[in-house]
Amino acid sequence: MQNPNINILKTEILSDNWYTLKKVTYTIEKKDGNKETQSREAYDRGNGAVILLYNKISGTVILTRQFRLPTFINGNTTGMLIEACAGLLDNDNPEECIKRETEEETGYKISKVEKVFEAYMSPGSVTEILHFFIAEYSHEMKITDGGGLEEEGENIEVLELPFEDALAMIDKGEIMDAKTIMLLQYLRIKNIV
Repeated sequence: MQNPNINILKTEILSDNWYTLKKVTYTIEKKDGNKETQSREAYDRGNGAVILLYNKISGTVILTRQFRLPTFINGNTTGMLIEACAGLLDNDNPEECIKRETEEETGYKISKVEKVFEAYMSPGSVTEILHFFIAEYSHEMKITDGGGLEEEGENIEVLELPFEDALAMIDKGEIMDAKTIMLLQYLRIKNIV
């Protein structure tokens, strides 16, 4: 449903290099009934999906480690980030996307996933909605080494960690990725592992 208190006046494309950065000028009706014109920038990189693989029997989870330039620029001295497997939808439905990404990044071929929620990750500047999934894995599902796609410039290390160690890594500042923290805490809150 369209918000009647918002009227978009102008949209300018500031960058369309990798993804799209737009400057949007709009009027907004405030609580007092007065209208105000504002301009904001929004980065549109598409929507994505993320998954946390877990094994109840061994009490482990599968995570990845890779270089993330924005974190390096913002003080992460190595630029390496430990994350749950994720990817952009690229016109796929979220479930098909996350199954494909899981195989490419981790080497595990999964057939059954459970969607647990959706969230805007940085709603002040990024349009992306992220679809969150969990799935149980076993070693029999491992069909390749994973590591991502070379043609996409991916160089991903696959990590199998005890669930309790992964939780402790949040407290130590070793896991700083929001989507990963959310899924690890989801498993804990729901007593899944």
